[in-house]
Amino acid sequence: MFLFVITLLKILFIVLGVVLTIGSLLIWAERKQSSMIQDRIGPNRASVLGLRLYGLIHLPADGLKMLFKEDFTPERVERFIFEIAPCLSLFPALVTIAVIPFGPDISWAGHTIKLQVADVSIGILYMFALSGIGIYGVFLGAWASNNKWALLGGLRAAAQMLSYELVLGLSLVPALLYYGSLRMSEIVAAQTGYWLGFVPKWGIFPLLPAFLVFLIAAVAETKRAPFDLPEGESEIIGYFIEYSGLKFGMFFLAEFMEVVVLAAVLTTFFFGGWHFPWIDGLVDSQWIRAILGIAAFIVKILVLCYLQLLIRWSLPRFRYDQLMRLCWKNLLPIGLFLIFAYASALLVL
Repeated sequence: MFLFVITLLKILFIVLGVVLTIGSLLIWAERKQSSMIQDRIGPNRASVLGLRLYGLIHLPADGLKMLFKEDFTPERVERFIFEIAPCLSLFPALVTIAVIPFGPDISWAGHTIKLQVADVSIGILYMFALSGIGIYGVFLGAWASNNKWALLGGLRAAAQMLSYELVLGLSLVPALLYYGSLRMSEIVAAQTGYWLGFVPKWGIFPLLPAFLVFLIAAVAETKRAPFDLPEGESEIIGYFIEYSGLKFGMFFLAEFMEVVVLAAVLTTFFFGGWHFPWIDGLVDSQWIRAILGIAAFIVKILVLCYLQLLIRWSLPRFRYDQLMRLCWKNLLPIGLFLIFAYASALLVL
């Protein structure tokens, strides 16, 4: 019973406290950042008793609007698939985060509590297996809509996500060779210590080329600009064009939750996970270490989310042929070369 309660608390924290909370705040942050880049004011109208809180009131206002907005379902849709598609799109972001460690182990009441929902030995395979379900949500939602524009957007999305998921997998193979493990907790543990006494042994330094390939492919996998071809607004194409109300909100929120999960994966593989550099070894109390570790994990996620927002509002949209050429003619050969290079270096060294 004790372990069940602890596991439930970990799930509530990582899902509600991290993924959903940061994902929701990203909606506000993106609108504010885009307004600053474009010299606009941004969200500033919604208020409660005259308080606007720099536009934060728009978050609950938008949520209430989607909750009570008419949930219109067109005729001649495949109703069952049409209904479950938003859930399939939202589901991977909620379950993928389960294998990400967000703090150090804690000893309490005779138990060792891992600040990780599921410490499985095949954490990376679990992550890729479940993240692929998002493709079904996008394509089935488009197909079930019985709309040609939605189907075209769904085909684009499926082709884009399948293509860049292959590059994602290839870009992490050098990391697996370097760390020598599929378990996420061991990957984080391998990034402890320092080079030259002060440089953290984060994966970003020896794995910088793999990080860049992974980042580009992951941004394309989340279907965000400059790779947002499946929902190109200027072309009146979108795989969720027939959705409204809360179902549209699920598709919309899933995109931002994917951004948070991507930032968590980048933190785990390339930025030391929950480790707080230069302070880890100076703190004796396990509770203070846990608090610092969780804080470091969240701060790193926020920084990487901000990086993705900068990319989103700084680069123009690619053409679809450019998007696919980048994947198959550039990133895929680079990914294969990196595997050969890192494998050869490890064999020699």
